[in-house]
Amino acid sequence: MPGPSKKSGRTPSTSNHRKEKRLSEKQELEQLEEKCKHPILGTDSMQQFDEMPISYKTLTGLKRANFIKMTDIQRKALPLGLCGKDILGAAKTGSGKTLAFLVPMIEMLYRQKWGPMDGLGALVISPTRELAVQIFEVLRKIGREHSFSAGLIIGGKDWKIERELISKMNILVCTPGRLLQHMDQSAGFDCDNLQLLVLDEADRIMDMGFKKTVNAIVENLPRQRQTMLFSATQTKSVKDLARLSLKDPEYVAVHEKAEHSTPKNLAQYYMVVPLHQKLDVTFNFIKTHLSAKGIVFLSSCKQVRFVFETFCKMHPGVPLLHLHGKQKQQKRAETYAKFAAQKAAYLFCTDIAARGLDFAAVNWVLQLDCPEDPETYIHRVGRTARYEASGQAMLMLCPSEEAGMIKGLEQAKVPIQEVKLKQDAKDVKKEPIQKQMQRLCFNDAEIKYLGQKAFISYMRSVYLQKDKTIFDVNALPAEEFAASLGLPGAPKIKFVEKSKAKNAVRGNQMKTSDDEEDDQDVNEEELEEEKSKVKALDAKKKKKKEPVPEDEDATDLAKAGSKQPKSKIDKMFNRKNQSVLAEHYTRLVDHEGDGKTGKEGKTGEDEDDFLTIKRVDHDLGEDETTEGLPLPTSRRQQKMSKIERLKNQGLGNKLLFDEDGRAHEIYELEDESSFHAKGDALNQQKAFLAKEKVVMDHADLEDKSMAKEKLREKKARRKQREREEMSDEYSDEEETVVTLGAGEGSGDDYSQEGDHDMDQDSAEDEEATPQKRGWWQDKADAEEAKKKRKVVEIDEPQTLAEQEALALKLLGM
Repeated sequence: MPGPSKKSGRTPSTSNHRKEKRLSEKQELEQLEEKCKHPILGTDSMQQFDEMPISYKTLTGLKRANFIKMTDIQRKALPLGLCGKDILGAAKTGSGKTLAFLVPMIEMLYRQKWGPMDGLGALVISPTRELAVQIFEVLRKIGREHSFSAGLIIGGKDWKIERELISKMNILVCTPGRLLQHMDQSAGFDCDNLQLLVLDEADRIMDMGFKKTVNAIVENLPRQRQTMLFSATQTKSVKDLARLSLKDPEYVAVHEKAEHSTPKNLAQYYMVVPLHQKLDVTFNFIKTHLSAKGIVFLSSCKQVRFVFETFCKMHPGVPLLHLHGKQKQQKRAETYAKFAAQKAAYLFCTDIAARGLDFAAVNWVLQLDCPEDPETYIHRVGRTARYEASGQAMLMLCPSEEAGMIKGLEQAKVPIQEVKLKQDAKDVKKEPIQKQMQRLCFNDAEIKYLGQKAFISYMRSVYLQKDKTIFDVNALPAEEFAASLGLPGAPKIKFVEKSKAKNAVRGNQMKTSDDEEDDQDVNEEELEEEKSKVKALDAKKKKKKEPVPEDEDATDLAKAGSKQPKSKIDKMFNRKNQSVLAEHYTRLVDHEGDGKTGKEGKTGEDEDDFLTIKRVDHDLGEDETTEGLPLPTSRRQQKMSKIERLKNQGLGNKLLFDEDGRAHEIYELEDESSFHAKGDALNQQKAFLAKEKVVMDHADLEDKSMAKEKLREKKARRKQREREEMSDEYSDEEETVVTLGAGEGSGDDYSQEGDHDMDQDSAEDEEATPQKRGWWQDKADAEEAKKKRKVVEIDEPQTLAEQEALALKLLGM
């Protein structure tokens, strides 16, 4: 029997087996290429992946991941993707869009025999990090039999490690921002050979939030490529499609003609709940559904954190998690994995989890805040009832949001039915938790701070929404909402106040003079009450020697400012924050022992001392205030320095004093009569321009002379450095330095462009030659070397005879 080969060490059977394997792979590739050159026939009757022209390696990965039967979007999109067509895919959430673009991507690279040296071949862009991670995990499962290199490029990871490995990847799954960063900063990253571009959740990527980023990315990609766009709500904008250079795209809309745009197994309800009762309803819903797995959507990150922190302290009896964009990547990944593994838990999140994420066995989707549009609603409820599973969704709407939102959902073909909020409801039991929230805010300063931020962020999110038929910030009960969060009063928000002021001016009529007089009398009584309250607060601080709690003064002033302002004084008072006394109001209050002028205009001191210079007491102790600054009324303000509190006082006017001591503004307008006395305006303009031109010319000459002087110094330093280097090499020999003249036009008569180029060259020479300490540290040796040098200055030869004479002269030396 023949033994193994001495060169390879392999038996003939092994080599034959490998030859047969390579031959079978070659034949398989040829067959796949032949089938995919033309449109695949009979796709409507195909139900499983193995009926498609897909390689054996990909089929093996699909079977190991338990992907056997194709969904509707896969059955229609796969034949087009395998043939190299551009696709616009739209299907309901949970319908299997991920495999619809991953399988053609792997097959395309496999048929082209893509290798490590070919570079980047396919690119998948996702709007969120969590969705990118999910796509990458599916890619690992179905592509485990292939030898492609794939990478996940998202924010929050080590950028240096990604930069080292990104040039070796054949497939990249990434987010737009991180991809653009590598395109700009990673030297070895090249996209010139890209064959396939995939945009998952394309409508979100193509909107205004990613417009500039996507434009910059597309500019770096080749136009000769295959492009696929997939989403549950697909974009059809001609401008968006033109940006991506699509070529005759095939629009695949599986459920476009369906009766509803949401899954059939999804039961959808909505409930009209006042804003200040939403947290009560949500907490009691969780208490009555402890064995369920649900996702609660809110509109902002600060709301998510506040609701999560407060609900955790109230112990509802089920695990609670939170996910939002302000978290670090590691925390987000841990939360994602933990919630996916839980059987019963509730996840509080923003719209960062609304798209594409596939959590197993989610029973309920609660939308505590109204979505911005019907498309966002469809993506949110798509986290449940995925594929063939069933699920339920509950939408909570404020009374002002009901009409506009329900109309939009009907137009989007979303079947939803109303559920009444009753005390004895089976699923939702209404029990107020306001007292518990107030107790948490009173005992924990951080919870109170989070509540204030949650209040402001929610009001801002409503104010910034485009659809004003649904979102009206003036229709929200701000005071009741703040109380439901446990706050002592509603924080003042500038944009809300401005909006209310504009509406009040438009709707109210001018008051009569009699009404104004009556209002003035009433407001004087209110001011007297306010002064008494402030004196009581000062006395309390003196007694306890502690700063006034922020809750008390804010509550008192909130009550005082809750009335409709009727006079100028009240309007001025209400412009300030409720927790800070206005400057003009502080002057009206007679503070004991602070030397301030009261209402009577007396300071309690002799009038003879009005010229005496006294030191201002800057001790911010119990009731003293700094000169011109309001009394600090909260712990936070008492910790602030004088400079920090001065920032809120506005900027003063800077004045100049003449010889007579009269104050003048820095810039003052001249009288019209004196201006015309000087002559015609055009003549004055010409005279002014001529005068300024002389000044500018003089300054220009100075700048040029200074630039030339710097150039001379740099040239001298460079020549000196060259001489020192030459003397270092030939220190024992006598040297001859020949300086050639530049003839006419030489010397200092350089053009401006020449100065600029020489300046750059000299700067590069200085950077290239580091300053090192060498032989010149010994002064005696340096002086001796200088004596040995012999410098001969010769004009630059212009003719051949002069050049020959110069050469003979140098050789003779």
